Order: sequence, then structure tokens, then C-alpha cells
Amino acid sequence: MDLGDLLSQINDFIWGIPMIVLIMGVGIFLTIGLRGIQLRKLPLALKYMVKNEEGGEGDISSFAALCTALSATIGTGNIVGVATAIVAGGPGALFWMEVAALLGMATKFAEGLLALKFRTFDKNGSALGGPFYYIENGMGVKWRWLGKMFALFGLLAGLLGIGTFTQINGITSAAQSFFDPTNSNTVALFGQEYSWSVIITGAVVTLATAIVLIGGVKRIAQVAEIIVPAMIVVYVSLCLLMVVLNFSELPNAFAQIIEGAFGLRAVSGGALGAMILALQKGVARGIFSNESGLGSAPIAAAAAKTNEPVRQGLVSMTGTFIDTIVVCTMTGLAIILTGAWETGLDGAAVTIYAFSEALPFSNAICSFLLMMCLSFFAFTTIIGWNYYSERCLSYLTNGSLTGAKIFRIVHIFAIFIGPYMTITAVWTLADIFNGLMAFPNLIALIALSPVVFRETKGFLNRLQADGSTLPIEKVEEEIPFTSELGLEE
Repeated sequence: MDLGDLLSQINDFIWGIPMIVLIMGVGIFLTIGLRGIQLRKLPLALKYMVKNEEGGEGDISSFAALCTALSATIGTGNIVGVATAIVAGGPGALFWMEVAALLGMATKFAEGLLALKFRTFDKNGSALGGPFYYIENGMGVKWRWLGKMFALFGLLAGLLGIGTFTQINGITSAAQSFFDPTNSNTVALFGQEYSWSVIITGAVVTLATAIVLIGGVKRIAQVAEIIVPAMIVVYVSLCLLMVVLNFSELPNAFAQIIEGAFGLRAVSGGALGAMILALQKGVARGIFSNESGLGSAPIAAAAAKTNEPVRQGLVSMTGTFIDTIVVCTMTGLAIILTGAWETGLDGAAVTIYAFSEALPFSNAICSFLLMMCLSFFAFTTIIGWNYYSERCLSYLTNGSLTGAKIFRIVHIFAIFIGPYMTITAVWTLADIFNGLMAFPNLIALIALSPVVFRETKGFLNRLQADGSTLPIEKVEEEIPFTSELGLEE
């Protein structure tokens, strides 16, 4: 067995049925405990998303924190991953993707709340938070090892794959497919022939990445605030145009989704198998796309300028809503409406086919539009995951500034060499580390769920009583959380 096969087996085990059941189970548990807050308070969450809190402590606005988190979650998976899920699991996979997202909104709410509740500030006044801090500060210092596990897995995921090689390779591949599809303009480099489009695109992205990353979290947030909303609006608008132009096919598309979700189109005896396949592919893609339960988004949420944990929890859960229920749904509908999933194509080719068939533009224009969407999605993932990885490293090194500077250089270098690397194994490694991040985080979410329930109840009671959303001062002094939970001696 070679290394690639071994990594694939490990990845299949980590992202198998047990992981899906665990993440979905936590989502169900939190949904029940919070009485469906993702549905009851979605309008309020959307309001808070664009209305910043006055006088809150932190580094960036709540909206900027959300955009930073979305920059890492909305990526090529929203275009390529959705296509792969529907091709493998049928149109029903989109239904289960939505179910996973609805449950994941409760999980993301809890993550955002805990990130604010247990964040700390360094000597320079910068906010520090995320799963490693709510594990240590919420569950107690004896659980610090669990926080360090999460930080290590997050650092490796960002540096070895999802935040570097895979994204830059996706950008340069898209550029070559559009500008030099026949690979006719090449140059010898590192013993191989590469298209000039790959070399030039790689250099431009590396320079852009360096400019953004050197500015730190505030510059990352500034860029994310501009690029993320713009790319979502452009991409969703294109998908909506496809839906409008193929409106007559919409009832049939919805019928395919529902029938596929419950195996109603399968031949006798195969309904259960078809349903399980659609569920597995849809849930796995939904979880991987919006990262609910993985613990990455709370790292960005902790930097928000707010003093109210529940408010940030509400803002955080809109990230899952936008990522999956809006963006992934648009991709899925376009693919199902045009029948692209039945063409025998796979990956990005499925979405390209859907664009070409449904939009009233030439194939060249459709390819260009999708290339731009893919490029911006991938670029924002690069900068978003750099921030996550830096925070993980900071926790492991007790805030070493030298370590952070060295890491940024290494990260930029990884972007520079990324176009010239074989990334099959790297993608698998990134998937593995992403999955491993989830275990410490899910343990913390279950252990600290009483805190989530109590904080939420108090916030909503105050809101209902007098419209106040400010936390009661020194409320935690009544009973220390760690003692109440029995997690610290």
C-alpha cells in the first residue's frame, strides 16, 4: 500500500459515518436545547449582522469578523464540492445538505457565543479566542492539552493544504484553462514545462497575499469586507439568472431533490441505499463547506467588537446560512435545472457545463465568469486560513511575535511554490486535519452547553423585558462556570 492509499483510508475513516453522526448529533442536541434558535431568531441575527454594536471591545466589527470567517468557508467547495456531492449522491444530496446546514447553524451559534465568552486580550489589547481558549478557560486548565490538540491540527490544516497549496493550485489551474487551454506558451521550470499563465498568475497571487497578510487581522478583515460580499452577490446573481431563465424546469428540479432525498426514484429494494447515499454525500459536503462543528470560525468571531456573547453567536450562525443555504443552494439548483449532474462530467466541469447551458452568454464568457468566481473564492480562503493558522500558532507558542513573523513568511512561500506541486496527497491531508480539528471542539461544545443555554436564556429574557442586549455586570461571579460544570477541581 502506497502513501496515497493509506492517507485515503485514514481520511475515509475520519470523515465516515461516525463523524457525520457525531456532528449531526451535536447539532440536534444544541437545536433542542436552544429551542430552534436558528429559526426563531434568524431575522434578529441578520439585523445584527449588518448593525455593529456601539462601544464593544475587540479588534474588528462583527460584520468584519463574519466576513473573515466566510472568507475561509466560502471557497471552491461551494462550486466544485456541491457538484461532486450531487453527481455522487444525486439531487437528493442537496436536501440533506440543507438539513445539515440548519442543524449546523445551532452549532455555529454555540461556537460564536463561547468564543466571545471565554476570549482573552494580550498585552497589546488584541482579542484572542477560539476553541483552544474556551476549552482552557471554560473547561479548566487541566484540559489545556485538548486545546493544544485543536491548535496543532488547525495549524497543520492551514499550512499543509487547505490554506495554501490547494487554493493557489486551483487559481492557477483555472487561469491556465481560460488563457492557455492547449498549454502552448510554456517555459521550463524545475525540470518541467509550465504555462506562462500559471507562472504569472502564481506570482500575482503571491504578491497580493503578502500585501494582505503583512497587515495582520485588520487588513485581512478590510479585504474580506470588500471581496466576500461582492463575490457572493456576483455569484448568487449569476445563479439566480440561471434559475429565472430555466424557471419552467424548477418544479421538476424540486421533485428530483425530494424524491432523491428519500430514495423514491430508486428501483424496488434500492430506496434505502439511495437515500443513505444521498444523505451521506449531502451531509458530508454541507459540514465541510460551512465548517459548523470544526471550530475554525470561532477564531475569527473572537476578534469582534462586541461585549455580548449571544449577539456574536447570532451573527456567527448567519455564516452557515449564507454559505450553504444561500450559495450552495444556488450552485445545486443550477446543476439540477440544467441536468449537468447527468452528463458524466465531474468536479468543476459540471458547474462550467451548467453555466454554459443556462446563461445567455458565449462559452468563453461563462468560463471567464466561473474562473473569476473560483479565483476570488480561493484567494479569500488563503487569507482566511492564514489568520486561523496564525492564531493556532500563537496559542501553541504563547503569543510569540517572532514565530508569527516566520510563519507568515513560510505561508507566503507555500503560496509561491504551490502551483508547481502535486496536490492529491495534500488535499487528503487537509481533509484529515480538518476532521481531526472537530473532535476537541465537539467535546468542548457538549461540555460547555450549559453555559450556552444559560447565556442565551439570560440574553433573550433581557431583550424581551426591556430591549436591553447588554450583559449584566459580574453575572459570572455568582458561580464559576468551571466549578459548576465539574470540569475543574
